[in-house]
Amino acid sequence: MKLQPDKSDVQTLTAHGPGWVAINNEKVEGSVVVGSRGERFAWNCTHFDQLGAEHFAQLASLGAELVIFGSGHRIRFPQPAWLQPLMAKRTGVETMDTPAACRTYNILAGEGRHVIAALLIESPAGN
Repeated sequence: MKLQPDKSDVQTLTAHGPGWVAINNEKVEGSVVVGSRGERFAWNCTHFDQLGAEHFAQLASLGAELVIFGSGHRIRFPQPAWLQPLMAKRTGVETMDTPAACRTYNILAGEGRHVIAALLIESPAGN
């Protein structure tokens, strides 16, 4: 039996730290949406308090089977009303801190799932 090493052509989150993530080794400072089918764009928010229904409606328009919401350096849940557009499209939503969201996205994207990571990247304390 011939075995092949795992190789994925999807975007991966290769590192993270306070105030940044790396997508395919490119450092990104600022909130970002990354998808397993090549989706990638800045997500217009720098603090959890700036999020609203429009941010999650934007995610619903992407047609993914699952959205992973990285809520920053600690876990915070979006208001249920914000998730209505995703629920209407039967899109799953998981909330976790941003480092956990990065790890989970990589696993699911590597399995070939159509997954979106919406990552809230907050400035390090004091900046």
